[in-house]
Amino acid sequence: MASSYLDAAAEVSALELISEEEAGSITVPSDIPPASISLKYYVDKSETLSKLVQLGVDLWKLEQRPNVGSMLLKLDFNTDVAPRLLFLKDIGVDESRFGHIITQNPFVLTENLENLHSRVNFLKSQKFSSEIVASMVARAPYILNFTVKRLDNRLGFYQQTLKLSASNTRHILARLPRLLCGSLEPVKENLKVCEMELGFKENEIQHIVLTVPKVLTANKRKLTQIFDFVHNTMKVPHDLIAKFPQVLNCRFMRIRERHQFLEYLGKAQYNPDLPNYISLERLVIMPNHIFCTELALAKSADFSLFQKTL
Repeated sequence: MASSYLDAAAEVSALELISEEEAGSITVPSDIPPASISLKYYVDKSETLSKLVQLGVDLWKLEQRPNVGSMLLKLDFNTDVAPRLLFLKDIGVDESRFGHIITQNPFVLTENLENLHSRVNFLKSQKFSSEIVASMVARAPYILNFTVKRLDNRLGFYQQTLKLSASNTRHILARLPRLLCGSLEPVKENLKVCEMELGFKENEIQHIVLTVPKVLTANKRKLTQIFDFVHNTMKVPHDLIAKFPQVLNCRFMRIRERHQFLEYLGKAQYNPDLPNYISLERLVIMPNHIFCTELALAKSADFSLFQKTL
């Protein structure tokens, strides 16, 4: 087994996003349609397709993907599908999630069972609990298509790049498991943006990522737009944005409308050292009616009218 990056530092190799072709490369017999086909015409004739539909698999989504329809028609439910469903059940995945998992990652049905077990066992060996592993698989099914070496390298990338402890690395990946199987390029780009364009310090970036892991995969334009508005228009300094990074994961329109309403009322005060301080956390998290009554000290109807003027 590959050496664990969570317990010892090691060299991190460059990783590519796993492709569907790599995950599900199969040889399609000539008597099975090789490309885009409508699976609904085969449901009544195929036990496998019929039972996948009963599980909640969205065949119409899968048939849009090259060769997936042909792959599914090749599978025998009892020998191919059932053992992998039993595997998912054994590792703690709720049966209600089976349809979603297969819709997102149909190639799990062609993965070697021994490989599936080894990947789950590896995550558990890195001190992810059984419950967390099941949750990670349910939310990011492509984890099951990554080799142990690739998973180990991904763990190492996040721990070393962010300079985190093993516990904090697990914390981030448990909350956003798609980080383990998505492209690393957006992550690298966003980290560069946070440091070089937005001007956050290393410890601030660590806190931001630990609090809101989605910042790592957020749209770059949205990230810079929100920061620019909060920092340059609302005059909130770096340290307060880093302290309440939830603002970076909020809808831009929500922030702008609420700030402009508070500004209209003369209550846009975000300095904790001054009276009537309004924290970024309360600004973005509160639902509209509470924002109005507790922060703006106004009626919801007044806020609604104000929004129509923007």
